[in-house]
Formats: sequence, structure tokens, C-alpha cells
Amino acid sequence: MTKAAKGKRIVVFLDYDGTLSPIVNDPDLAFMSDEMRGAVREVSKYFPTAIISGRSRDKVKEFVKLDNVYYAGSHGMDIMAPPQQLTSDGKRRPLAIDRKGNEGSFQPAKKFLPAIQEIFTALEENTRKIKGARVEDNRFCVSVHFRQVREEDYDILKEKVKSVLENYPDFRLTWGRKVMEVRPCIEWNKGHALEYLLERLGLSNSSDVFPLYIGDDRTDEDAFKVIESRGQGYPIVVSSVAKDTKARFSLKDPKEVHTFLSHLARWRKGSSSSFSRSSAQIVGIDD
Repeated sequence: MTKAAKGKRIVVFLDYDGTLSPIVNDPDLAFMSDEMRGAVREVSKYFPTAIISGRSRDKVKEFVKLDNVYYAGSHGMDIMAPPQQLTSDGKRRPLAIDRKGNEGSFQPAKKFLPAIQEIFTALEENTRKIKGARVEDNRFCVSVHFRQVREEDYDILKEKVKSVLENYPDFRLTWGRKVMEVRPCIEWNKGHALEYLLERLGLSNSSDVFPLYIGDDRTDEDAFKVIESRGQGYPIVVSSVAKDTKARFSLKDPKEVHTFLSHLARWRKGSSSSFSRSSAQIVGIDD
């Protein structure tokens, strides 16, 4: 990987849950470790770094607590840039207004906010009696967590969610890891967010850009597909088991993600450490 990336402009994209933090039963307790925060901080010193999550942007920022990264919440429907942008020459400069007229933030689904709040309220009411169900307001999407729901109640929960959506034809239901997510029917996902951020950085048409995307969820596949179609960079899935994915490489868990990011920063600093000496085994996935 270091050979392929040599002389290229690396951009780092990271999912949050299951990538920077472990998967937990209570989504409000998905804290990242101080060690992981330090690794992300180091990486963001040398490469433009973005965290693209299904959670609300503010929630992810509350967990991560770093000011020099891009935050893209609600599957990239709520993007906020850092106060200063890291450019390809390694310097930080104040933000410039992009060609869409956005200065620092971008919210392609803003008109759906009133309906999203209505859906959130209705889902809370309709699922209240299902033990273990948890409805989370992620601002531009609504997540219904069922990790703690009894298996025999899965179908009941699914039908209750679908019954609410019958009144909102402009919204669709998608699935993640033990979560149902209600999103506006717009052509926007984590892959589009990746493309937008590359454009924001002035790298969308660059032949020497090298994006790295690390994620564990089904929704991250949209970003993996974008990297695959560009023919530049590496999509990396976080999984301890074999799975159907567009990623080219894998890391087992957040612990290995931490090791990988730490060595990426060291490599950039010119340290004698290299990925080959890492305890994290980044595995190539056969076609």
C-alpha cells in the first residue's frame, strides 16, 4: 500500500461505529478510546481526514472531540468542514466558499427536516411497547435500533416502522447492523459525501489522489463502490469474518484500525516503522 500511495495525495475517510469505536448495545455509550482519538489526531495532521457516519453530525463530533477533521453526519447529508482546510502542500488555510455557495457546511436534505421530526415522534410512539427498541434522532435520518429486541419481536417492529412510513412517500427504509434507518428519498449516500469532500478539497479530478475509506457497515459499501469506480485508493472493510463487500482489504476490529492509523501517521512522518511491521494484519480480499 505504501508503494502504491507514494507520491500521491492521500485523503482519509472513516466510519465511526464499529470502526473508531466498538459496537455496543446502547448507542449513547459508543465512546472511542483516548488512544484512537490520538491516532485520528495524528493522521489528520498530515492528511485531510473526514468521519462519515449514520449518526448526527453533532453526536459524532461530541464523541470524537477533534476540530481539524470534516464531520459528515446522517450518511453524509450534514457535512461540516473544520475552521481551516488542510491543503495538498501540508498547510492549513481558511475555508473558501465552494462552487455550490457553501461555506463550511453542506446539507442536501435540509427541506426534509420538518417531516423527519414528525417521523421521529411517530416512531417513538409506535415502538414504545417493544422492549429493547431504541429510536435515535440523527437529524437528517432516524435510526431504529433493535440490537436489544427479542428475535420474536423483529417482525412486529418492522411492521410498525413500515406503517409509519406509509404516510411519508418521500422517505425510504434502509438496513444496517441491527438497525433500521429512515432516510429521505434523495440520491445521496456515503459515496456521494466522499465525492463531495474530494471536490471540496479540489481533488475530484486529480489523477494523483489516493483516498482511503475504512468502514464496517453495509452503508459504507456505497463509498467502497466510488473508490472502486475511480480506480484510485483503497476501500478497507472492518470485519472479523468473511463477507460480501466491495472492499479490497480488511481489518479485524477497531483495535487493528487504531494500529493501522498509527502506522499511517508514522509512515508519513518518515519514521522507520512501516505497515509490514504492524501487528494489524491488513488482509487482501480476493475477487
